[in-house]
Amino acid sequence: MPESAQEFYARVHALEPLATPGIVEWSAFPWEVRNGALVPRPVSPPAPEKPRVGEQDCPGCSPSPQSVIWSNDLWRVRAMPASGLPLVLILEPVEHLDLPHLDDDQASEWGRLAARLTRIVESLPNVARCHSGRWGDGAEHLHTWFFARIEGIESTKGSLAIEWDDILPPAPADIRERDLAEVARKLATHEGSALTEAPPGQGVTRG
Repeated sequence: MPESAQEFYARVHALEPLATPGIVEWSAFPWEVRNGALVPRPVSPPAPEKPRVGEQDCPGCSPSPQSVIWSNDLWRVRAMPASGLPLVLILEPVEHLDLPHLDDDQASEWGRLAARLTRIVESLPNVARCHSGRWGDGAEHLHTWFFARIEGIESTKGSLAIEWDDILPPAPADIRERDLAEVARKLATHEGSALTEAPPGQGVTRG
Protein backbone atom coordinates (compact mmCIF):
# COMPACT_ATOMS: atom_id res chain seq x y z
CA MET A 1 0.00 0.00 0.00
CA PRO A 2 1.20 3.56 -0.69
CA GLU A 3 1.99 5.88 2.18
CA SER A 4 -1.01 8.04 3.13
CA ALA A 5 -0.73 11.71 4.05
CA GLN A 6 -1.40 10.77 7.69
CA GLU A 7 1.40 8.18 7.67
CA PHE A 8 3.72 10.63 5.93
CA TYR A 9 3.00 13.33 8.52
CA ALA A 10 3.53 10.98 11.46
CA ARG A 11 6.85 9.74 10.05
CA VAL A 12 8.19 13.22 9.31
CA HIS A 13 6.86 14.79 12.53
CA ALA A 14 8.71 12.16 14.56
CA LEU A 15 12.01 13.35 13.02
CA GLU A 16 11.57 17.09 13.56
CA PRO A 17 13.43 19.40 13.66
CA LEU A 18 14.43 18.58 10.10
CA ALA A 19 17.95 19.15 8.77
CA THR A 20 18.77 22.31 6.84
CA PRO A 21 19.60 21.37 3.22
CA GLY A 22 22.85 22.29 1.51
CA ILE A 23 21.02 24.59 -0.91
CA VAL A 24 21.28 27.42 1.62
CA GLU A 25 25.04 27.49 0.91
CA TRP A 26 24.61 27.83 -2.86
CA SER A 27 25.78 31.12 -4.34
CA ALA A 28 22.45 31.33 -6.19
CA PHE A 29 20.38 30.92 -2.98
CA PRO A 30 18.43 34.22 -2.89
CA TRP A 31 17.93 34.72 0.87
CA GLU A 32 20.05 35.59 3.88
CA VAL A 33 19.43 36.62 7.48
CA ARG A 34 20.38 40.24 8.12
CA ASN A 35 19.71 42.03 11.42
CA GLY A 36 17.41 39.21 12.46
CA ALA A 37 15.26 39.41 9.30
CA LEU A 38 15.14 37.21 6.20
CA VAL A 39 16.02 39.44 3.24
CA PRO A 40 17.13 38.95 -0.39
CA ARG A 41 20.86 38.62 -0.97
CA PRO A 42 22.57 41.24 -3.15
CA VAL A 43 22.68 40.33 -6.84
CA SER A 44 26.09 38.99 -7.83
CA PRO A 45 28.22 41.10 -10.21
CA PRO A 46 28.62 40.07 -13.87
CA ALA A 47 31.06 37.21 -14.51
CA PRO A 48 31.91 34.90 -17.42
CA GLU A 49 29.61 31.89 -17.78
CA LYS A 50 31.18 28.70 -16.44
CA PRO A 51 31.24 25.61 -18.71
CA ARG A 52 28.31 23.29 -18.10
CA VAL A 53 28.74 19.63 -17.19
CA GLY A 54 28.81 17.67 -20.44
CA GLU A 55 30.38 20.27 -22.68
CA GLN A 56 33.61 18.27 -22.37
CA ASP A 57 32.76 14.96 -20.67
CA CYS A 58 29.06 14.16 -20.27
CA PRO A 59 27.94 11.86 -17.43
CA GLY A 60 24.43 11.97 -18.85
CA CYS A 61 25.53 9.93 -21.86
CA SER A 62 26.34 6.91 -19.66
CA PRO A 63 23.97 6.93 -16.68
CA SER A 64 24.01 4.22 -14.04
CA PRO A 65 21.94 1.26 -15.31
CA GLN A 66 20.31 1.03 -11.89
CA SER A 67 18.87 4.54 -12.23
CA VAL A 68 17.12 3.97 -15.60
CA ILE A 69 13.56 2.67 -15.10
CA TRP A 70 12.31 2.87 -18.73
CA SER A 71 13.77 3.42 -22.18
CA ASN A 72 13.10 3.20 -25.89
CA ASP A 73 15.49 3.73 -28.78
CA LEU A 74 15.62 7.51 -28.35
CA TRP A 75 14.57 8.37 -24.77
CA ARG A 76 14.92 7.13 -21.22
CA VAL A 77 13.51 7.90 -17.78
CA ARG A 78 15.84 7.93 -14.78
CA ALA A 79 14.96 7.88 -11.11
CA MET A 80 16.91 10.27 -8.94
CA PRO A 81 18.20 9.03 -5.57
CA ALA A 82 15.61 8.76 -2.82
CA SER A 83 14.70 12.17 -1.40
CA GLY A 84 11.82 13.88 0.36
CA LEU A 85 9.18 13.82 -2.37
CA PRO A 86 7.62 10.47 -3.34
CA LEU A 87 9.43 10.42 -6.72
CA VAL A 88 11.83 12.63 -8.68
CA LEU A 89 12.30 11.50 -12.29
CA ILE A 90 14.27 12.74 -15.29
CA LEU A 91 13.25 12.35 -18.93
CA GLU A 92 16.24 12.69 -21.27
CA PRO A 93 17.35 11.75 -24.79
CA VAL A 94 19.72 8.83 -25.20
CA GLU A 95 21.68 10.91 -27.73
CA HIS A 96 23.73 13.87 -26.47
CA LEU A 97 21.25 16.67 -27.22
CA ASP A 98 20.06 19.82 -25.49
CA LEU A 99 16.57 21.28 -25.95
CA PRO A 100 17.51 23.71 -28.76
CA HIS A 101 19.09 20.80 -30.66
CA LEU A 102 15.87 18.76 -30.99
CA ASP A 103 14.39 18.61 -34.46
CA ASP A 104 10.60 18.86 -34.88
CA ASP A 105 10.00 15.11 -34.62
CA GLN A 106 12.19 14.79 -31.51
CA ALA A 107 10.51 17.81 -29.91
CA SER A 108 7.08 16.33 -30.61
CA GLU A 109 8.06 13.03 -29.02
CA TRP A 110 9.56 14.87 -26.02
CA GLY A 111 6.22 16.63 -25.50
CA ARG A 112 4.20 13.43 -25.83
CA LEU A 113 6.43 11.57 -23.38
CA ALA A 114 6.36 14.45 -20.89
CA ALA A 115 2.56 14.55 -20.94
CA ARG A 116 2.32 10.75 -20.67
CA LEU A 117 4.79 10.60 -17.79
CA THR A 118 2.91 13.34 -15.94
CA ARG A 119 -0.41 11.50 -16.32
CA ILE A 120 1.13 8.25 -15.09
CA VAL A 121 2.80 9.81 -12.05
CA GLU A 122 -0.43 11.61 -11.12
CA SER A 123 -2.29 8.27 -11.30
CA LEU A 124 -0.34 6.99 -8.29
CA PRO A 125 -2.68 7.05 -5.27
CA ASN A 126 -0.20 8.85 -2.99
CA VAL A 127 0.50 11.64 -5.52
CA ALA A 128 -1.63 14.76 -5.96
CA ARG A 129 0.38 16.55 -8.63
CA CYS A 130 3.43 16.08 -10.82
CA HIS A 131 5.42 19.28 -11.44
CA SER A 132 7.96 19.46 -14.25
CA GLY A 133 10.78 21.78 -15.23
CA ARG A 134 13.88 22.12 -17.34
CA TRP A 135 16.95 24.01 -16.15
CA GLY A 136 19.87 24.29 -18.53
CA ASP A 137 22.57 25.89 -16.38
CA GLY A 138 24.05 22.77 -14.80
CA ALA A 139 24.37 20.26 -17.63
CA GLU A 140 24.41 20.33 -21.41
CA HIS A 141 22.56 17.02 -21.84
CA LEU A 142 18.82 17.80 -21.89
CA HIS A 143 17.05 16.58 -18.77
CA THR A 144 13.47 17.39 -17.87
CA TRP A 145 12.62 16.99 -14.18
CA PHE A 146 9.36 15.56 -12.83
CA PHE A 147 8.56 16.09 -9.14
CA ALA A 148 5.74 14.08 -7.56
CA ARG A 149 3.96 15.95 -4.76
CA ILE A 150 2.38 13.84 -2.04
CA GLU A 151 -1.37 14.22 -1.69
CA GLY A 152 -2.79 16.14 1.27
CA ILE A 153 0.34 17.97 2.52
CA GLU A 154 -0.24 21.70 2.10
CA SER A 155 3.38 22.64 2.93
CA THR A 156 4.74 21.07 -0.25
CA LYS A 157 2.42 22.77 -2.75
CA GLY A 158 3.73 24.85 -5.62
CA SER A 159 7.27 25.62 -6.73
CA LEU A 160 8.66 25.27 -3.20
CA ALA A 161 8.06 21.51 -3.45
CA ILE A 162 11.56 21.37 -4.94
CA GLU A 163 13.02 22.85 -1.75
CA TRP A 164 10.99 20.47 0.40
CA ASP A 165 12.47 17.59 -1.58
CA ASP A 166 15.87 18.50 -0.05
CA ILE A 167 14.44 18.97 3.45
CA LEU A 168 12.14 15.99 3.99
CA PRO A 169 13.44 12.50 4.82
CA PRO A 170 13.19 9.86 2.07
CA ALA A 171 10.05 7.77 1.72
CA PRO A 172 10.20 4.09 2.71
CA ALA A 173 12.20 2.20 0.07
CA ASP A 174 9.56 -0.45 -0.65
CA ILE A 175 6.89 2.16 -1.37
CA ARG A 176 9.22 4.15 -3.63
CA GLU A 177 10.34 1.03 -5.53
CA ARG A 178 6.75 -0.05 -6.16
CA ASP A 179 5.87 3.43 -7.40
CA LEU A 180 8.88 3.41 -9.75
CA ALA A 181 7.95 -0.02 -11.07
CA GLU A 182 4.37 1.10 -11.67
CA VAL A 183 5.50 4.20 -13.61
CA ALA A 184 7.85 2.06 -15.72
CA ARG A 185 5.18 -0.58 -16.36
CA LYS A 186 2.62 1.98 -17.52
CA LEU A 187 5.12 3.73 -19.78
CA ALA A 188 5.97 0.36 -21.33
CA THR A 189 2.30 -0.32 -22.16
CA HIS A 190 2.65 2.44 -24.78
CA GLU A 191 6.21 1.74 -26.01
CA GLY A 192 9.72 0.98 -24.85
CA SER A 193 10.79 -1.32 -22.01
CA ALA A 194 10.31 -1.23 -18.25
CA LEU A 195 13.68 -1.76 -16.58
CA THR A 196 12.65 -2.06 -12.93
CA GLU A 197 10.38 -4.40 -11.00
CA ALA A 198 8.30 -3.92 -7.89
CA PRO A 199 9.45 -5.61 -4.66
CA PRO A 200 7.13 -8.28 -3.21
CA GLY A 201 3.81 -6.76 -2.17
CA GLN A 202 0.70 -5.49 -3.83
CA GLY A 203 0.76 -1.93 -5.17
CA VAL A 204 -2.45 0.08 -5.56
CA THR A 205 -3.06 2.49 -8.43
CA ARG A 206 -5.85 4.71 -9.67
CA GLY A 207 -5.82 3.03 -13.07
